[in-house]
Amino acid sequence: MPFIQTTDPSEATGLLKRLYDAAVKRAGKVYQVIRIQSPRPETLRASTQLYTEVMRSPRSPLSRARREMIAVVVSRLNACHY
Repeated sequence: MPFIQTTDPSEATGLLKRLYDAAVKRAGKVYQVIRIQSPRPETLRASTQLYTEVMRSPRSPLSRARREMIAVVVSRLNACHY
């Protein structure tokens, strides 16, 4: 199994700390899907921006509920608990 050194939220500084703080505000904690990107905070920022655009943009022809349902089905098919 691969191992990626991640940064604990208590040790985060700078951009990573701001991104972790935003994750806590958004979801109540810093999930592993966020922590796994901690070695590259700039990539984490871009990933979060992409997720936000895809899932929450009012410009989508799909409702937010429909987008969430699709995400749940895809996660289930991939045996992913996120």
